[in-house]
Amino acid sequence: MHIDIDTAVCIGAGQCALTAPEVFTQDDDGFSALVPGREGGDGSPLVREAARACPVSAISVVEP
Repeated sequence: MHIDIDTAVCIGAGQCALTAPEVFTQDDDGFSALVPGREGGDGSPLVREAARACPVSAISVVEP
């Protein structure tokens, strides 16, 4: 899967990191980022839920 975070839209709410902490984290400025080495989601069933939890829809998930 391909996960994209629109950093221009992200407001740093942190819902993604709370929902799927094995895939999402927050950078030094508090904005959403992918955990290094987990950029593809590693099959986590919570990735799509984390994208839905984003209050500004900054995360998109695409299956190849």
